[in-house]
Amino acid sequence: MGGHLKQSHLITAQERLRDQVAHALRAALISGELQPGRVYSAPALAADFGVSATPVREAMLDLAREGLVEPVRNKGFRVTEVSERDLDQYAELRALIEVPTVGAVTRSATREQLEGLRPVAEEIVACAGAHDLIGYLDADRRFHLALLALHGNDRLVETVGELRKRSRLYGLTALDERGLLVASAREHLELLDLMTAGDAAAAEACMARHLGHVRDLWADEDH
Repeated sequence: MGGHLKQSHLITAQERLRDQVAHALRAALISGELQPGRVYSAPALAADFGVSATPVREAMLDLAREGLVEPVRNKGFRVTEVSERDLDQYAELRALIEVPTVGAVTRSATREQLEGLRPVAEEIVACAGAHDLIGYLDADRRFHLALLALHGNDRLVETVGELRKRSRLYGLTALDERGLLVASAREHLELLDLMTAGDAAAAEACMARHLGHVRDLWADEDH
């Protein structure tokens, strides 16, 4: 029995490492450290992370299922290139889903539920100000998905989560250096203020503008 217990702990630890590596790889993709079109080997990435190649290969397979990378036989994984057309379509889908949902949540959520998101919105601004790009991306993801979750449709939240993964930002470091991240971060607080004031139309307009700015950032850095 003890052997089984020990083995289950080991599996949990391996799965956790795989998830941690996948998270780190996503962050590297989003920040542009891993570049579109380039091939990366699991052993080389494992050496960078200071782990064995196995969790890196497993994490890369997770990313391949999400369409972020593609396996290259005997070489490793190529970072998927996202075209302008792809980005336009992802942005359109997000707007179609998120803009009306923000209006619906404004009308249905309690003030307490909305105010519960304020610490995360403030965390986004703080991370942008501190040039903490990974923290910024993580807080931004948590804010948007938690806001959508107030609508009560789990599939909707999952769908937007997938769209966010596929429409990752490139060159975030350059955007940070130009001071554009802080302005984008503050839009989350503006959105929350409009929602707590009960102004659904203005909240929808703010979300549409915010998503438009995000798409503009992709265009700035992709080409």
